[in-house]
Parts: sequence; structure tokens; C-alpha cells
Amino acid sequence: MRINNGGTFRPTGERQGVPLKTLVPQPGSQWSGTGVAFKGRQRRLRCTLLARWEPGYQDPWLILTELPPAVGEVGWYGLRAWIEQGCKRTKRGGWQWQQTRMIDPARAARLWLAIAVATLWLVSVGGEADATLPATTLPDLATALPPPPRSRRATHLRLVSVFRRGWNLILAALLNQTPLPRGRLVPEPWPTRPPRDPQGTIPPVVALLQAA
Repeated sequence: MRINNGGTFRPTGERQGVPLKTLVPQPGSQWSGTGVAFKGRQRRLRCTLLARWEPGYQDPWLILTELPPAVGEVGWYGLRAWIEQGCKRTKRGGWQWQQTRMIDPARAARLWLAIAVATLWLVSVGGEADATLPATTLPDLATALPPPPRSRRATHLRLVSVFRRGWNLILAALLNQTPLPRGRLVPEPWPTRPPRDPQGTIPPVVALLQAA
């Protein structure tokens, strides 16, 4: 769960909380540890806090998780966008799962297995075709929109999603009675833990408590 930087966090072993803003005071800083988030008897939550402020961004990421600090990685939160897209394609944006109205877990598990395999196929076919599109097919928005505050090489503007492109190519092959495309999937690398700054941008808890 992502939280804003307006609250406090009480690290394990400490008697008082520290402002979240002091844990990651500047871009390039990071902090992780266990403790208690939120105030109030009914709202207190024992958890792990993963905090990191990447250079070029306006605010840091403050992620609460049940994973130990040595295992959790704040960058994994970025995969949430992929999870949301997966839910969309499983439902109204693709396989129309909501229309099945299944209540038997065993039947649902079998169907979800088929959906998972079919989605992998569509994304493989669509991704392979998307990678071969010439750059001239992308709209030129350089003069229509202001420049982004931070460019990302991994971001591409698509008029048709990879899922839908794969769907159309497979459907066209079936209608034209041509060999079905198999596609090629090149998975992105799993987010890794960023190296800790040797100059000490991870503020020690004791210093934070003294500053508070």
C-alpha cells in the first residue's frame, strides 16, 4: 500500500515516531525498516516501510508491506500498472470474465488457467508485431504538447494495445485460413534492489529522532 509523506512512522525499538519526510529528505535517498504506521489505537499498523525518492520525481514512494525489509523491494510497486491492465483484459477489456458469473472455485480455476495461457499467447503475438512497427506510424506530438518533465525510454505511445493487436492478428489468421502466429515474448527484467548510497543518504533512525 502506498501512503503520502504527510504522516509519521515509528521504527521498531523506538518510543516515538519520526516524520516520513525525514526518512527520505531528498532525491536519491532511501530507507527501509519495520515499525508502526498511523496513529490511533484503531489505526495502528505493524508493517515494513520501504521508502525511496528517485531523482527526477517530485515525490518519494512510501510503500507499506508485510514482507521483511531484506526481501521487499519498493520498485515492485511499479508493477501495479501491469496488474491493473491484467484485470482490465480479464474483464471488460478482453475476456469478459464478469459475464461468466461462476461461483464454483474449481470451475473458475480451470477457466483462469485457460485465460492465462491465451493472454500470454496474445501478448506474445501482439508484442512481436508491435516491435516491428516503423517509427513513422507514431503520431508526432512534439509540437502539439509541452515536453514531459522526465523522459522515459520504456514509454511508447500506442494507438492499439499489444493485447488487442495480438487478438486481431490471430483472428485474421483464422479468417484467412493462414498459419497461426506463435509470437515471441521477451520479458522485462524483474525490478532489482537499488544499491545503497555509500555516502550515507539513508538517514539513521537515531539522528532522525534527535532531529524530530
